[in-house]
Amino acid sequence: MTADYRGGATLYASPSVEIETAATSSATPVGAPRVSIVIPVLDEERTVEPLYDGIVEAVDGAGLAAEVIFVDDGSTDGTFDILSRLHDRDDRVRVVSFKRNFGQHPAMHAGIARARGEIVVTMDGDLQNQPSDLPKLVAAIDAGADVASGRRLERRDAFFLRRLPSRMINGMLARLTHADISDFGCSYNAYRRDAIEPVLDRIGRQKFTKALVCTTGATVVEVELQHEARADASRYSVTGLIRLGLSVLTGFWPQMVQWVGAVLAIGGILTAAVVGLWGLGFWIRHGNFPGPLFLGGLVLFVLGLQGFLMAVLGEYLQRIQRDVERRPIYYIDRELG
Repeated sequence: MTADYRGGATLYASPSVEIETAATSSATPVGAPRVSIVIPVLDEERTVEPLYDGIVEAVDGAGLAAEVIFVDDGSTDGTFDILSRLHDRDDRVRVVSFKRNFGQHPAMHAGIARARGEIVVTMDGDLQNQPSDLPKLVAAIDAGADVASGRRLERRDAFFLRRLPSRMINGMLARLTHADISDFGCSYNAYRRDAIEPVLDRIGRQKFTKALVCTTGATVVEVELQHEARADASRYSVTGLIRLGLSVLTGFWPQMVQWVGAVLAIGGILTAAVVGLWGLGFWIRHGNFPGPLFLGGLVLFVLGLQGFLMAVLGEYLQRIQRDVERRPIYYIDRELG
């Protein structure tokens, strides 16, 4: 297993697949489609064919020259077999298959790095995103935006497990990226090719592709999209949502350790001072200071903050270790097209 780190984004493949680097030029290859649609999928054998049919209807109806890049993120059902048949039927369909599950964002990188169109559209493969909205996103790019950001209307996800955490994360990202976007979590977006290339090497290693592009100063317009409920249960657990929140904080707020350290120091000193003064007054008035109780509360407070700081530092150390060791973010098993 080898990798090329000489520039652009690094792609990783099995020994049977030629190593390549993503293009760093914004020039569109001769004969390339105008729009590249990138779709990570995982165990979506029930949805990929209806999704393909919807995309074909949308692009043909709008007269768009397009390619569809499905990235199979280690599916264990019949997803790859269906994708293979779609590729045999339609040469606009390209398929990348991972050796195992590496996650949505590495899969997104694999598709974007292979996209040939001047406009790159990303979407999920679970039919929550409606293919009929695709021309609206492309039209927003044609109108001059660098990013057409999908905004889901009347979200049909569970409130406590998806919508409430999504609102919190959206708020954090809007503040940290200074981008006027209300729905960072929507993966149904369109990008101008030259807007996404400057951060291509970070996609996959960092979550929230849209937020990464926005940090470069790209112009963004929000496009209202339809949104349907998932046919199966959400794949985000409570632990996964917590890790996602930590990823946002460590990925887009480099000063977080300094701020947490400052809060820990100020809060600890002020709390100790308040408890000390109150205890002194109680001792003077009653001659009996309940020191152990309040000392225990203070220790627990400080330990709680230290635990949070350790979680943050752990996330940073994981990122540093991964980058120092140059770990591949995915291994490719097969490619079609």
